[in-house]
Amino acid sequence: MSYRREHRGSRSSLFDALEEGGLSASSSYSHETNDHDNERAVESLQDRVLLLKRVTGDIHEEVESHNRMLERMGNDMDLSRGVMSGTMDRFKMVFEKKSNRRMCTLVMCFVVSFLIILYLIRMLRYFTLG
Repeated sequence: MSYRREHRGSRSSLFDALEEGGLSASSSYSHETNDHDNERAVESLQDRVLLLKRVTGDIHEEVESHNRMLERMGNDMDLSRGVMSGTMDRFKMVFEKKSNRRMCTLVMCFVVSFLIILYLIRMLRYFTLG
């Protein structure tokens, strides 16, 4: 019990000294260090804000660049869609007549035969030279 009383007494004497202004010199020193720490923290925050501003500006430019590229790609896709629909219309007209259908089948057979022969020649070269 007496330990608690002594502890309370020492605590109250510490706080009494603070209330009376007994630690005024160390208080002004801590005030100056706090101001200095605050100034460094503010400068650090300013640097971070500037960095974030530059990064967001770069992101904005990149997004605008991608939007322009996507818009051009969309226009190109519309153009190719028009070309493909025109080609499909021509194929429909060719296949409407029976003689044109036979001619197209004959051309397709030649193309497929050419591709098969080309493949076989390459395979033969690969095995003989490889």
